[in-house]
Amino acid sequence: QAADSKREQFRRYLEKSGVLDTLTKVLVALYEEPEKPNSALDFLKHHLGASAPENPEIEALRLEVAEMKEKYEAVLEENKKLKTKVTVYSAFLGSSVSH
Repeated sequence: QAADSKREQFRRYLEKSGVLDTLTKVLVALYEEPEKPNSALDFLKHHLGASAPENPEIEALRLEVAEMKEKYEAVLEENKKLKTKVTVYSAFLGSSVSH
């Protein structure tokens, strides 16, 4: 479970930093190339190296979205726990009323 947590943290890090998005775009560009290059690795290196610096506002918004996703996931988890508690309490109250 600790390994899963580390993996999830790493995935979030890659997502927040824009790595996944950039890699996906470059791989899609390679896929859509009508004539595949002799060296796919050179294609990737060229396209990754040619990435223009992004507008800082876009990066700030990307980070904000990633943070909001984390908060949303935490709220969903809390909601799940609270629903479980409500179910348990309802069952308890239902059984104590019938006695």
